[in-house]
Amino acid sequence: MEKKSVFKKITGSREALLAVILIIMFAAITVVSPSFLTPKSLMDMLKNNAVTMVMSLGMLCVMLVGGIDISIMSTLALSGMSIGMLLKYEYITSPVLAFAIALLIGTACGLVIGLVISRADVPPIIATMGFMYIYRAMGYLVSNGGEWASAKALGTFKNFATSKLLGLNCVIWVIILCYVVFFVFMKWTRTGRKIYAVGSNANAAEVSGINVKNIKMLVYVIMGFLAGLGGALQVSIYASAMPDMQQGGEMDVIAACVIGGVSMSGGRGTVIGALLGSLILATIAKALPLVGFDALWQNTIKGILILVVVVVNVVLQRVADRNALKGREM
Repeated sequence: MEKKSVFKKITGSREALLAVILIIMFAAITVVSPSFLTPKSLMDMLKNNAVTMVMSLGMLCVMLVGGIDISIMSTLALSGMSIGMLLKYEYITSPVLAFAIALLIGTACGLVIGLVISRADVPPIIATMGFMYIYRAMGYLVSNGGEWASAKALGTFKNFATSKLLGLNCVIWVIILCYVVFFVFMKWTRTGRKIYAVGSNANAAEVSGINVKNIKMLVYVIMGFLAGLGGALQVSIYASAMPDMQQGGEMDVIAACVIGGVSMSGGRGTVIGALLGSLILATIAKALPLVGFDALWQNTIKGILILVVVVVNVVLQRVADRNALKGREM
């Protein structure tokens, strides 16, 4: 009976299922490559996947209202390239100011997208596809047609990604802070509950007094803010700013949310799920080179593993739904 109750608890929670999958992956990879499960290796994994992990929180909000945003990496590139060029030509020298400018640019980009989607009723996929090209082109314009900012040109800004606070890398502190803030925001604030309500049933939410248009606009502003933060982190972590950075990376952010159980039709998904989905994706990216797969095969294997994880998650979720249904019938 005790074993059955434990099984029910595990299959009754999508986050618990993802945690089990993650633990199994950790164990399997460690058997093949013992160097994987070391503090340095794990910290490097988190640092190198910080952009995807942070931006998954914004995509969570967007997908919760039934939206999608494929322009995020173009926003990242525009934000990162802008501060890169400002630092390169010494218009600014302060890392704090550079972060602030990147956040401001990202937020402005998200606001424009949010206005177009919420006010003009343009389908999210169409609107964000258009802005994906616009913002990427603006990134190239900012770069003077393809210039890039090297580590030397970035001055002290690049030191953020190598600095530590209380023994932990500052980039990892940013990840922790973002997830703590969003956990509180989504779980215990009125606005967080409104986002879930709009995604579950927009018409019912509107009848109950929620301004649906404002909520839809807000989630894209949040996404833009985090894309701006991602741009600053990208430049600092890799000590360079290029107009084509993270091209195609939006698929990793979306995949992290889907793996984490965020519904593409809206209304279902959690911060913990987004975290676990991001960690699974980061683990896959870290593990493939360690176990000796050629770079040409890495994306193929990565895609197959993502599909397997999602299918297993869906099957186990159906088991959980049946268990829950039996519980109600009893």
